Amino acid sequence: MEDFYLPYSGRIPDFQYRRVLENILERGIYTKNPFQTKGTFTSVTAPQMEFLLENGAPFITERDISAFWRKPISEIIAFINGARTLDQLREYGDEKTWASWWRRWASEEKCARFGLGAGDLGPGSYGAGYHHNGFSQWAHLVRQIQERPTLRTHKVSPWVSEFCLQHGELQRKVVVAPCHGDVQVIILEDKMILRMDQRSGDVPVGIPSNMIQYTALLLMLAQVTGYKPYMFIHSIHDAQIYEDQVAHARKLISRPPERFHALWITDPNIKDLFAFRPHHFELTDYHSHPAMNDIPVTE
Repeated sequence: MEDFYLPYSGRIPDFQYRRVLENILERGIYTKNPFQTKGTFTSVTAPQMEFLLENGAPFITERDISAFWRKPISEIIAFINGARTLDQLREYGDEKTWASWWRRWASEEKCARFGLGAGDLGPGSYGAGYHHNGFSQWAHLVRQIQERPTLRTHKVSPWVSEFCLQHGELQRKVVVAPCHGDVQVIILEDKMILRMDQRSGDVPVGIPSNMIQYTALLLMLAQVTGYKPYMFIHSIHDAQIYEDQVAHARKLISRPPERFHALWITDPNIKDLFAFRPHHFELTDYHSHPAMNDIPVTE
């Protein structure tokens, strides 16, 4: 395994996630979506997070995520491969690692609201969007990076407007319109930078998983193209704390962050982006505050 991390003792505790929480609590505006039962405090000025990989993999330490960190990696791998249904999501992990949280949003009742069958995330979902009209965005992105690394068009997105927008004459065709996944890759000399722009994010619950999966994606892309994973940039356009998460957010802020840890790909011979699975990753040097399993999750 290539060692691009500083020694654990040389890594500096990172406060960027904490600053996003603070920004929402200090500047967030209360809003309520008519399709949800709970309101949120929403900020459109949350600070962009910029993580140099040498300082460790940016998995939050304000609460223990060691019990589920492979789940978001399984999810992004499934989406890259085009997974659209619950059954397809299950194919990219085992009972402990697949992205089982999708069961709550892909029930028969919720799918029916959008004219979809039970377990179908819809043609506007992440996996379907990345492969819309039979075009594999990720396959072509990898080839472009390999052949023309200096281009400024290394960009993919799962957003398909015809399936994600809705009004009186247009039915949405997705159970959850893609919140994350708008990815741009930048190559500077031998270094790879991955930027992920996120249209919307639940900061206490969802954002930590997004930080995990796009760090893993950076490692995967770097390995298959031969570049050094250098930086992950995470920009949240609409950052939220739900009204019943405020006390939990304050508790997270009260906990000083630990040093970041190291995320490794255990098989350096994988050169096919679509071949990675959750078991190909290992987490070391992980130290955190206790888990917070009671943070409410929106329906």
